[in-house]
Amino acid sequence: QLTKCVSSPHFQVAERALYYWNNEYIMSLIGDNAVTILPIMFPALYRNSKNHWNKTIHGLIYNALKLFMEMNQKLFDECTQKYKAERLKEKEKLKQRQEAWLKVEASARANPDVEQVAKMLDDISLLNTGISDPDTDDDGNVVDKPESAAKTNGTTSNNPANINVSAMNIQEAKKNLDKPLLRRKSDLPADIVTQKSLENYKRA
Repeated sequence: QLTKCVSSPHFQVAERALYYWNNEYIMSLIGDNAVTILPIMFPALYRNSKNHWNKTIHGLIYNALKLFMEMNQKLFDECTQKYKAERLKEKEKLKQRQEAWLKVEASARANPDVEQVAKMLDDISLLNTGISDPDTDDDGNVVDKPESAAKTNGTTSNNPANINVSAMNIQEAKKNLDKPLLRRKSDLPADIVTQKSLENYKRA
């Protein structure tokens, strides 16, 4: 919990947590259990010493790190090396993940149906944003093109059933966009006293 508080972006929460290092009794307890506490607290302190937005927190964190260093120099150095090694592992995992996504993207672009799928995704994005499709006329009806007719008939796709179903869904969604939106009126209970007061006010 203390680590979470030190890492809090709310400076007052982090500040109150770091004030524990000004308490002699707390520091004596930390000194007796430094082997257990320092490996838990070090990553949060080291990370926020560079990334926290508040300068006051920076000063309090540097003070806490200095006290840990004076308390057990050897353990402090071990925690520093361990933290740096873990950071290198995280960067390596991130690099591998990016390379894997690049391979997936390259495989997708190598698909012969990539242009057709991209066109379908563009149509769906147009429907979601409410932008008019250039392939529709003024009345909102879809203009049949040779390419779209061929795609609907399944002559250029390996999965004609999926393409036909997707095209039908797109056309149905476009028709729903043309329907006017109706506002439902709420039925409020009639108040006899209010109605009489309004009638008397109009007569006056």
